[in-house]
Amino acid sequence: MKKQLKIVVLAAVLLTIFPSCSENYLNEAPQAGLTTDVVFSKYANIVKFFDSVYDGQRVVLVNGSNATHDYNIKTAHPLYFAYRMEYTWDEMTDMSDGGRQYEAQSIKAGQMGGTVDKFAGPISSKNMPILPSMFECIRVCNMTLENINKLQDAQQVDKDDLIGQAHFIRAYAHFALFRIWGSMPFITQVLKPGDEFDLTRLSRYETCKKISQDFDTAYVYFGKAGIMRRDADLQLSNPKQFRPAGVAALGMKARALLYAASPQNNKNGVNDWQDAAKACGTAIDTAKFYGYAMQTAANASGNLKQAYKNNFMNVPRTNEQLWSFYVNYNNPTIANPNWSIGLTTIQSMTNGVFSQQATAMSGENPTQNFVDRFETKWGEPLNTASDRAAATALGHYNEQDPYSNRDPRFAWGIVYNQSTEVAGFNPANIYYETVAGKQVFSDLLNFSAYLGVTRTGYYQRKSIYDSNTKVTTSYNLTDPIIRMAELYLNYAEAASQGYGGANGMAPGTALSASQAVNLVRTRVGMPDLPAGLDPVTFLKRLKNERIIELCFEGHYYFDVRRWQDAPAAYNQVLYGMDIEKVTVSSTYPKGFKYMRMPLPADRQSMWKNEMYTFPFTTEDNYKMKNFAPNPVW
Repeated sequence: MKKQLKIVVLAAVLLTIFPSCSENYLNEAPQAGLTTDVVFSKYANIVKFFDSVYDGQRVVLVNGSNATHDYNIKTAHPLYFAYRMEYTWDEMTDMSDGGRQYEAQSIKAGQMGGTVDKFAGPISSKNMPILPSMFECIRVCNMTLENINKLQDAQQVDKDDLIGQAHFIRAYAHFALFRIWGSMPFITQVLKPGDEFDLTRLSRYETCKKISQDFDTAYVYFGKAGIMRRDADLQLSNPKQFRPAGVAALGMKARALLYAASPQNNKNGVNDWQDAAKACGTAIDTAKFYGYAMQTAANASGNLKQAYKNNFMNVPRTNEQLWSFYVNYNNPTIANPNWSIGLTTIQSMTNGVFSQQATAMSGENPTQNFVDRFETKWGEPLNTASDRAAATALGHYNEQDPYSNRDPRFAWGIVYNQSTEVAGFNPANIYYETVAGKQVFSDLLNFSAYLGVTRTGYYQRKSIYDSNTKVTTSYNLTDPIIRMAELYLNYAEAASQGYGGANGMAPGTALSASQAVNLVRTRVGMPDLPAGLDPVTFLKRLKNERIIELCFEGHYYFDVRRWQDAPAAYNQVLYGMDIEKVTVSSTYPKGFKYMRMPLPADRQSMWKNEMYTFPFTTEDNYKMKNFAPNPVW
């Protein structure tokens, strides 16, 4: 028997307690002599109302003074999620350790406790109110759709554009809720007093399907409006690119269907994988038709590293990104006033060394477990001791020279001992040495000088610019919410599972699963995956490729759950690298002794099945009369 979800989790109570900026706008209308019909009859008014999904805010009391905090769709974006010190999505997995002991460490160890209030509760000075913000966005979208035909001064193309945006944001908000809290009702109408609020909670599969259908509807209306991408001239300069468009809608539809097919949600076996593969293939073909492509050296005057890096920083957007969010690190209003984070730093990703405040921030530090996922430049895996022994036998790996001859994305995404081109720290010294019987720590292990210093021997670099306590600068950070490389990896996964392994190919496409993943690899100079891999081995290698390519972009936390790989990932022992400076010798050819060491017990992770979803707040749980809430951790 299907269970019911009470109103407090859906919308009405949340939205009654926390009235939106858009509702405030409507509340002011009667005082100005305007009715609701008049408000929605004007294009400028309805755009102002709808745009609260992008930049709506709340005023909260902080230290006795009013402060504004975001209450809109970007609270669901991975980069925005990292603005507080306490957590990033990757810090809550085996991928990363936090430099400072904050809430991410407790969460990955299976202790949610009162932290859930920060995600599911009302806005406050310290909260990240994802759940109420998403329901707020859904309500604004539904109000827009219900009133769109009252518009009197708009061209049909403008109406179609708004309808497309409303369906897209509604789907994106439902998807954010689904990934974090599990299956939900799919709300397509404005809930009013007197309505039946005890709505049916869909299955996980049904939720994914409803989301994909809404993205598909968005695509249809964007197509009617002729807006498949906002910058039709491919110059990436259109100021409206913070709004999604048709190609992004197709890409998100395909992602939703990939989730529907995944082991955690699959209902119809191979048929669900085939549906996802077809959608992914269509998204790729459409994106290519409209000029989207992965960044190559040609995009940065022959510099492949720079071209790849541009997906995450330096420039507001690239032609690889179907939809993105960006912010200026030191002056958020510079990048895009509609999308500013409103703070001066991404606190969880940086620490005292790689911020501009030595005694602040937290730090996101990759574990040795994750570092081992980066292959040799010849394509040998290094995940296990036997993998490393095999690569060593070929002369392609040396445990005492572990960072030479690796996948180039390793150096692009991680600061390791003796990394080059690290502004202010060149090379990057992450070691200790014994001097007169005492341990002396290098700059990047100086616990007395900087907060958030790594305990793993590594720093995250992919989304951290070359700005720190020694070199301060202002720069753009970009969250590539969906990009071409992901489309290829989504297709590769779905096609391999739906059509028989590495050679699987969706009907109507000219791309096999192996060809798709190899496009992502060869773009960065890595060799193709070996030919003839059996389906199980191919999927294992494909997953590893996805983890590497999309690392620190907010995918891994959700991927290991939809794959149902989370128990194994969280229950493994997490390691860091102990690095001691020694005399150069045949044993230690770089003058450093490298030793894998388990992280302290309070930095380990653990798994229990409750961790597949976040719980709701205690207050909300008490109000659920006909619904068994998500398990409390």
